[in-house]
Amino acid sequence: MDASEPFTADTVLAPVDGSDESATAVEYAVAVADRYDATVHALFVLGHGVVHGLEAGTVDETAVAEGTQGFFDEIRSIAADADVSLATSVDDGFSQTRKTRHPGNVVLDTADTIDADFIVLPREPVTEAEAEVLEKAAEYVLSYASQPVLSV
Repeated sequence: MDASEPFTADTVLAPVDGSDESATAVEYAVAVADRYDATVHALFVLGHGVVHGLEAGTVDETAVAEGTQGFFDEIRSIAADADVSLATSVDDGFSQTRKTRHPGNVVLDTADTIDADFIVLPREPVTEAEAEVLEKAAEYVLSYASQPVLSV
């Protein structure tokens, strides 16, 4: 982007993990999208425990799908209230077989795949007890994203 050109955005990526912090990030993503007449893509990044449990068969896939869909339903209403289009996807943030797969890679790979112009992600939680999957992505995304990033 040339300094003389105004900023534009067509797609805003909002990585989420089902936490209250990620729902707040979606609110910001919707506000940015509304301002620039863009769409929001919410990427639900599954945490290590969920991914490991799904692979081991100790976590119910249906329960995970229902929980993820419930969160998407909540944030869909945020987008609908602002008349902003919302797309959703789910990806695992960790892999038992690929050491290089972590939430930060998943976020940046998705940003490239969907051609995101802007990323809005939640800040790290204040206490360890509140730690969610996206805390592992925040610093990485802030360091390596080629898109502008808003951390909220």
